[in-house]
Amino acid sequence: MTAKTLEEIATDDSELEMTSMIDVTFLLLIFFMCTLKFKTLEGKLAAYLPKDVGNNPVMSEPIEKVEVRVAVLDPGARTHPDGRPYADPSGKSRFVYDATRRIEYRVGTRRTENLDELGLRLREVRALRRSMGSPEVPVTVDALPGTIYADVVGVVDQALAAGLTDITFVGERPAQ
Repeated sequence: MTAKTLEEIATDDSELEMTSMIDVTFLLLIFFMCTLKFKTLEGKLAAYLPKDVGNNPVMSEPIEKVEVRVAVLDPGARTHPDGRPYADPSGKSRFVYDATRRIEYRVGTRRTENLDELGLRLREVRALRRSMGSPEVPVTVDALPGTIYADVVGVVDQALAAGLTDITFVGERPAQ
């Protein structure tokens, strides 16, 4: 056997066998088609999109929100949960406020310092809005600086007890 020269190699026609490559490609395609599973929607994010902007030709009436403002009239004194006077200058140990703490709740122009009166007012507002044909009554809780979680939780509890479930919160205020 003699070795081929470069000239002979360059003039030889070489062919690739594509049959086996096509077979493997089709087998992979069939495998992926058979093992593919279409997932159902696992969760749905409820979003309230604006109805009065965009391509929607139908104008909708704006829903008037009930705003509940929570303000601290007197912060009261801090005490330990067992009733001892609070004397931690770092403020890192646990404390509660005593009975002198006064909170004002305002719905519209009505003001009260009693959570039960707030609940009564929210029931009145819900009944009035329902009688006017409004199916939902959204509530916005505006907690002014100085309020604590317990103050806001009381308002949310009263709103839920009044049958108001669409509750939102006012965001953080910019520093002044």
